[in-house]
Amino acid sequence: MINHRTAFATGIAALALTASGAALAETKTLYVGMNGGNFERTYLQAVFPDFEKANDVKIVVVPGTSSDILAKATAAKDNPQMHLMFLDDGVMVRAIGAGLCEKLKPSPELDEIAPNARLKDDMAAGIDLGMTGIAYNRKMFDENGWAAPTSWMDLADPKFEGKVIFQSAAASSYGLHAFLMFNRIEGGNEENVEPGFEKFPDTIGKNVLEFIPNSAKISEMVQTGEAAIFPLTPTAVSTLKDKGIPVEYAQPKEGSVMLVVAECVIANNSEPELAQKLAAYLLSGDAQSKALAAGNIVPSNEQAKATTPEAEKKLKTFHGDMKTAVTLDWDAINAKRPEWNSRWNKTIEQ
Repeated sequence: MINHRTAFATGIAALALTASGAALAETKTLYVGMNGGNFERTYLQAVFPDFEKANDVKIVVVPGTSSDILAKATAAKDNPQMHLMFLDDGVMVRAIGAGLCEKLKPSPELDEIAPNARLKDDMAAGIDLGMTGIAYNRKMFDENGWAAPTSWMDLADPKFEGKVIFQSAAASSYGLHAFLMFNRIEGGNEENVEPGFEKFPDTIGKNVLEFIPNSAKISEMVQTGEAAIFPLTPTAVSTLKDKGIPVEYAQPKEGSVMLVVAECVIANNSEPELAQKLAAYLLSGDAQSKALAAGNIVPSNEQAKATTPEAEKKLKTFHGDMKTAVTLDWDAINAKRPEWNSRWNKTIEQ
């Protein structure tokens, strides 16, 4: 026979378990795949916290390159483990084609972003406008009396033998952009990369000290004096400069390459409404102002504001350079990308 004291204690315990379960149920977790490093730090420290507080949600970053994140999303297509992902535009086009994204819901925030940042049918939208151009080691250039670079072909200048750092065109958007601009200069286009593959080894290839999978090593290699010149974005250059790394950005006369980091809501994820709400927030002027201030992430929303005169100046310079940015034919690229990757690994980066 159960006495009143035991029954009371049992009741309290049951209530405690129920309350605990309710509390756990209230706090949901969203997983966002994105580039590590500056992106991860910026969003975790400056952008996500307000959304987390307002919506009683925890946001966890799944870090990796665009290719890494795409591979993870593809592997889990039937049972998505992520809710949103940030991918470079070319990789995002592949993700959309593979059915990994669901259409963004109409929102005031979506209507505020630049038209060229909205991907076809609003299946994804840019949260960071960028472009790949040339960066260089200012200290090394000053010590040698070298003029700032002005062309993609400066990467092939004999004086930079053993001093060019080149991101893998098979793994990095920066490396692919630089290769395709070289290919255009040599007479090719995205439908025909024969000139690039034929001439790269005896021009830029001769100068390359190391092919790197991403840009993480550039900071170290500039400081050790190994890296003189390399493909990079103005945003990445600004981030390095803020850390005291002596680098500068140079806009190639042939044009930089348009690079949009876009977000998409992953199809069939476990929290579709909350994921759409986060996606809309990340497009807002408020969120993008925070990303600009904390991480030099260039806003796609024209309502975003620079908080300092220096940041405003950077933004003005960026918009000026963007006028000569080239947009690549991603449909043509993605149709042949696996073949190119294999050829690159066998004939260039061997």
